[in-house]
Amino acid sequence: MKPPQQNRPGNRSPGGGGPRRPGGPGDGPERGRQGGPRPSGGPHHGASRPAQGEAPRGGPRGAARFDEKRPRDDRPARTDRPQGPRPPRDPEQAGARRFDARPDLRAERPPGAQRRPDTTAAQRRPDTTAAQRRPDTTAAQRRPETPAAPHHAEAPHTPRQAEYRPAEPRPSPDTPRGTVWLYGLHAVGAAVANPARRLRRLLLTAEAESALAARHRQPWPLPPERVERGRLDHLLGRDTVHQGAALLADLLATPALTQALERPGPVIVLDQVSDPRNVGAILRSAQAFGAAAVVVQERNAPEETGALAKAASGALETVPLLRAVNLARTLVALKAAGCWVVGLDAGSAPLSGPSLAERRVVLVVGSEGDGLRRLTRDTCDEVAGIAMPGSGGGLDSLNVSVATAVALYELARRA
Repeated sequence: MKPPQQNRPGNRSPGGGGPRRPGGPGDGPERGRQGGPRPSGGPHHGASRPAQGEAPRGGPRGAARFDEKRPRDDRPARTDRPQGPRPPRDPEQAGARRFDARPDLRAERPPGAQRRPDTTAAQRRPDTTAAQRRPDTTAAQRRPETPAAPHHAEAPHTPRQAEYRPAEPRPSPDTPRGTVWLYGLHAVGAAVANPARRLRRLLLTAEAESALAARHRQPWPLPPERVERGRLDHLLGRDTVHQGAALLADLLATPALTQALERPGPVIVLDQVSDPRNVGAILRSAQAFGAAAVVVQERNAPEETGALAKAASGALETVPLLRAVNLARTLVALKAAGCWVVGLDAGSAPLSGPSLAERRVVLVVGSEGDGLRRLTRDTCDEVAGIAMPGSGGGLDSLNVSVATAVALYELARRA
């Protein structure tokens, strides 16, 4: 049986009873230090390991060893600094800045100038917390979450119904500004015979040259260039019905309204008719019924193109095509010249040609979809329609070019 633990010498506390080891605490001049005198051989020579249960020499492991009698700094003390208490500072210099690189602007301020009030940062901008500046809202409050609609519940897309405009031929790289490519036997033949038209190039196939020579005697103002049909297809487009004839010419000059009134016959005014084929067909009807001129709007009307000339079938060279900035003012000018302005509307009383036999009529035709505009309608002296006996079957209107042709025929009828 082993003796109790308290009787073993290695487990006895330093302050307890019992015999002390030589060199322990309380022995020798260095009383109070743990461990005996240090051997002369250094810490690694001749040092004995502590016995079991005895505290290691020199204090806890890793602690700094120093001697109380030895000064902590062996370097000599500095003697260049003044010893003793610091002298008191001058009160005037106590509040002065140590470094003042900015000039004193107060000395340069004029006596009568007002001084900017000294405001602190708190006065310039009130201190507000984040909760006061912007309320804390969750994602659900900022944007309500809505379930995605199924594909079958989506509304069907209705495309915008655009107005039909026929494709124009692509401009050739060698087409100068202010010129137009005319195509078709009738349009080209009429342009060649028009002395007011300036011609530049005439491209004809062998068949087109023979057909054009049968209608217009040679010599022509310029010699033709013999080409193949494929070259004209590449120049004007494959969908263009050119009939083997193409002419590069300058645009026609627009005559004045007074010059157009010198010609006999009615005057046709088109209110925003934008389809070039309709304008060309109206020019063709105007030539057939002896109209004096056709007036279109400057902005909402087609330019002089090959499609317009092809639809006019040569009437572009014989019927003047005028362009007006304001149709209402043009109608007022025609009234001042002694004309009777008649607007064409499908829902009005039928137009009667014999009742207007003693008047010079100005026939105003509206656009393809909306008809006459309000200001144009109010400027007219009379609004009339076209008699259609078969309108009971659901037909209540005609194409704008067809309606113009029927109205011109009615105006030409005297009995």
